[in-house]
Amino acid sequence: MSISSRRLALKQIALGAAVLGVSPETLAATRPALQDAPGPLKDRIHASACYWVYQSIPLDDFCRDLVGMGVQSIDLLKPEEWETAKKHGLYCSMCYGGDLGLYDGWNEPKNHDVLVAHYSENIPLMASYGFRNLICFSGRRRGMDDETGLQNCVTGLNRILPLAAAHGVIMVMELLNSKIDHKDYMCDHTAWGVELCKRLGSDHFKLLYDIYHMQIMEGDVIRTIRDNQAFIAHYHTGGVPGRHEIDDSQELYYPAIMRAIVDTGFQGRVAQEFVPTATDNAGKLKALERCVRICDV
Repeated sequence: MSISSRRLALKQIALGAAVLGVSPETLAATRPALQDAPGPLKDRIHASACYWVYQSIPLDDFCRDLVGMGVQSIDLLKPEEWETAKKHGLYCSMCYGGDLGLYDGWNEPKNHDVLVAHYSENIPLMASYGFRNLICFSGRRRGMDDETGLQNCVTGLNRILPLAAAHGVIMVMELLNSKIDHKDYMCDHTAWGVELCKRLGSDHFKLLYDIYHMQIMEGDVIRTIRDNQAFIAHYHTGGVPGRHEIDDSQELYYPAIMRAIVDTGFQGRVAQEFVPTATDNAGKLKALERCVRICDV
């Protein structure tokens, strides 16, 4: 609000008080605080939001809510949900469509045939919607050493990457922590994921750098982002500890992290994946909008 607008508003309060025969202070206390309405997003960080966190809200409604916030993308939708996003003009910035869950992944050869079949079905469908990023997972170690896991992932993923490339799709493996949330998950350090990217040598395989998970596993978030941006297709957020709001209640300073991402020239999406502390839908949406704006550097 400009100074002149604020002065005009204060004059109106004083005039209203005179008419009603009450003090300006009393009348002002009954009115909403004079605040600036939030402007449009700068969109240097292209915001998205993970729907699984907000599933208490019907998808149609949630899509409308995102559009109202100025958010143009939604994350982690299944094939049967892609049409709803498209209807609302939203881009699905990370798609489900072929995985067997987080723990049965590409590091285990016995999974390869079914994974190839599932992804082969969904890659052309996803491309028909104009979506680009398709999530995949390493799977659990189950006693397997990291080198064997890398070799197995290379063997399996090389069977599907030609189809992904033909349709302009990127297979994106998520980095998850194996310390707190996903015990025994293999792709739990950036170095392991980057090595997999290098061995595959394809622009159609990259990483989902989950800031929450990697802060738990290795820290050094900003330097890691700067050094490895060429291998990162997508980001997720979350407060540490607890995976809640990314405000000053947790240990990471997200504005600095977002500026580092912008400085790399990243043009992909940053999806909010924190779990709101509010239990009601209105509170969850308010928290989401607040955290989108924290990242809007």
